[in-house]
Amino acid sequence: MTQSNIPGFLVEPEEKITQLRQLLHQASYAYYALDNPIMEDAVYDQLYHELQALEQEFPQFITPDSPTQRVGEKPASQFVSVQHHIPLYSLENAFDFGEMQAWEVRWQRYWQTNQGAELPTPEYVCELKIDGSALALTYEKGVLLRGVTRGDGSAGEDITPNVKTIRSIPLRLNWDNPPEIVEVRGEAFLGLDVFHRINQEREAKGEALFANPRNAAAGTLRQLDARIVSQRQLDFFAYTLHLPETDDLRTVNFPGPAPTTQWHSLELLQNIGFKVNPNRQYCPDLTAVQAYYDLWATGRLALPYLTDGVVIKLNDLAVQQGLGFTQKFPRWAIAWKYEPEQAITAVLDITVQVGRTGALTPVAELNPVQLAGTTVSRATLHNRDRLAELDLHIGDRVVVHKAGEIIPEVLRVFPELRSPHAQPFVFPSHCPECHELVIQPKDEAVTRCVNPTCPAIVRGSLLHWVSRNALDVEGLGEKIISQLVEKGWVTSVADLYDLQAPQLANLDRLGAKSAANIIASLEKSRQKPWSRVLYGLGIRHVGAVNAQVIASEFPSAATLAQASLEDLNAIHGIGPEIAQAVVDWWQNPANHTLITRLSQAGLQLTTPDLHPVPSNSQPLKGKTLVVTGTLPTMSRAEAKKRIQQAGGKVTDSVSQKTSYVVVGENAGSKLSKAQTLNIPCLTEAELVEMLQ
Repeated sequence: MTQSNIPGFLVEPEEKITQLRQLLHQASYAYYALDNPIMEDAVYDQLYHELQALEQEFPQFITPDSPTQRVGEKPASQFVSVQHHIPLYSLENAFDFGEMQAWEVRWQRYWQTNQGAELPTPEYVCELKIDGSALALTYEKGVLLRGVTRGDGSAGEDITPNVKTIRSIPLRLNWDNPPEIVEVRGEAFLGLDVFHRINQEREAKGEALFANPRNAAAGTLRQLDARIVSQRQLDFFAYTLHLPETDDLRTVNFPGPAPTTQWHSLELLQNIGFKVNPNRQYCPDLTAVQAYYDLWATGRLALPYLTDGVVIKLNDLAVQQGLGFTQKFPRWAIAWKYEPEQAITAVLDITVQVGRTGALTPVAELNPVQLAGTTVSRATLHNRDRLAELDLHIGDRVVVHKAGEIIPEVLRVFPELRSPHAQPFVFPSHCPECHELVIQPKDEAVTRCVNPTCPAIVRGSLLHWVSRNALDVEGLGEKIISQLVEKGWVTSVADLYDLQAPQLANLDRLGAKSAANIIASLEKSRQKPWSRVLYGLGIRHVGAVNAQVIASEFPSAATLAQASLEDLNAIHGIGPEIAQAVVDWWQNPANHTLITRLSQAGLQLTTPDLHPVPSNSQPLKGKTLVVTGTLPTMSRAEAKKRIQQAGGKVTDSVSQKTSYVVVGENAGSKLSKAQTLNIPCLTEAELVEMLQ
């Protein structure tokens, strides 16, 4: 028996066809019957097309129950099922301009064969394909009668109470004396801001997150409690208008031109109260269609909702009617899809990378695949726990997702398509760089190498230090830094400032001029402000913005080294995770040595005080103070700074040696102890008075 020539198939085609068929049946059942999707629509489409290709190559294996032989699926069972007056057809998909040209040839050939009339001018209307859930709305005498999901295209679920919660769907048409029955089709969707809010709320409640706005919209529409639907703020774009085919339309008073084209239909929908996507465009030919498609390939990324393609319709409604439908699709419309943000490929190998914090990150090495306009050959697997959750084997077929991330990630694995010879991946017990034993800290999902001299950690620290937002050292890229580490010339960021130009000039692909430029850039970096140095230190969770906030409260390395967890938590915008990371960093003696070396190298470890206190004006000299509670206008860090500038000392605990306790709101045990020891207590106003 001949094996398939489609990449990734390691078994006989009949067995592969059976595997795909079973998987697609499971996906359809989960989506339509259980309302619990197990895969993205784009992934389903790719598997469906694979099955189609195999059945075309081996037609002897086609069976009547194949998904390729079925028009649609049954609607979900928990709502009342109703028949659509007018079927909701799917759209044929195109993926490049050649397929668009082939579609145009097909409809023109059909017209000439079946209409026997002059070929109509190929005028089109382009609309963005909204990534949501299709709805069919029925209006009786201008009042919303029923809202129904697409279902299988012939019948859907009656979800009228839920539809009525969507504010962009009018309950009554803005139309005097409308036709007896008006049918409107459109897409219900969730804006990205709303989608992220819903997922944040679900995460806070410990609930499973929605995979994407489309699944969230579909799940919302199927809620039995309309109040939940209302809270989720669904939106709606109308795109099709169906009017009764009777002579009564001659007496209808249309609020605008009578619709003879798709463009006029969209204008009429807008006039009678519907929200219509403003980014539609009339296109006189396919060249204009391509220009529209290319424009929104990048423009759609700035939209507040998701769109995965362009819907192209013949503009003339009479031509639409003359062309009619195939068993599945309208002949007069097509969807030109953008490259998906998800794709299926095979895992060729699994490697492990070590980052600057020692974190071990498994990475899937992939059979290259096109994803969102780029060729993807690697995808992150995050950590050991995620790898175990995926149960990933080398050789597996996987779904890869990009969605704006720089490094794509593996979303799911298809164990159903796994080769019997596929090998499971064993996570390493030792660092792949330095071969030291790795650990998984308590309450962390990340496995770490804790060897501070690990070459990977050193390289990562150096690359972070020289990055643009840190010390911005030009010329020190990854290849140069790798050589410095391999030769043992640099083991910490402080070693960079001991380098000499003649020494650098001996490195591969680095001449005397480039070496001199690097030394000059290092010299310039000595003048970068304390906040940039703080960020460059690479303390976990401390980003460039957080470093500026912390540096403004603790204007020197010396004051930050003395900061308590309470002091850091009191800074607005600095959470407990960041505060703990800073405290932990300073508890490592090696980091104090690093700060000393950086000070000797001339780095800026202090922010110049714009309002220095005169040396002869230190009213708190020799005094020890404790600050507790929330002060009215100053943070504890600011109060501590001003006390120190006035010659005082600030400690965390109250004792007999304490001179004063500065008390704010919600002061706790420190106030009680001060009262027990009869230590004077000050308000913020009294402290300010003493400082003055």
